[in-house]
Amino acid sequence: MNGGAILAFWGVSVLFVITPGADWAYAITAGLHRRVPSAVAGMLTGHLVATLIVAAGVGALVMGIPGALTVLTVAGSLYLTWLGIGTLRHPSVVHASTDAAAGPAWRWWLKGFGVSGLNPKVFLLFLAVLPPFTDPDAPWPLAVQISVLGLVHVASCAIVYVAVGYSAHALLRSRPIAARAVSRISGIAMIGIGVFLVVERMLHLA
Repeated sequence: MNGGAILAFWGVSVLFVITPGADWAYAITAGLHRRVPSAVAGMLTGHLVATLIVAAGVGALVMGIPGALTVLTVAGSLYLTWLGIGTLRHPSVVHASTDAAAGPAWRWWLKGFGVSGLNPKVFLLFLAVLPPFTDPDAPWPLAVQISVLGLVHVASCAIVYVAVGYSAHALLRSRPIAARAVSRISGIAMIGIGVFLVVERMLHLA
């Protein structure tokens, strides 16, 4: 496995990461609550788990089971919708208050893990994008190559999510009305993405 393949994959990975989605919406919400580290750590853990599943060959096996992807899609969409509704009900406003008001860090980690771990797009992305950048004739085993590429993707996610989260707080901390509006938009985005996942899956099965 050469550096050119890793660099090429990194370019593709960045294009996916910089596209706003549920992960961006959650990072923004975490930024407004000053919970960026724990929220991002949760999302990255989800990506790491997906990488290990694909590297072990389990991902392709699971996707080959009839109905497995549908179940994962429904679970992920329901979770995103639940998070979105919660954000709409309690839109974020940046205060000079303590971090304790935002809730425990472990809860933000767990929600972040759900955002990425229950997102079927993550598994489909890894299953579709990772293998073409591997080399069956390389000295490294295929599982190791996939793991390395997965770590490259996780590193890209970490940089972008942290930047999005902290930027949201820095830009909106003195603008409570704007912060509340952005929070509501994030909630709507989560709900919209959740609905889109189900509709897209149903159309695929039709």
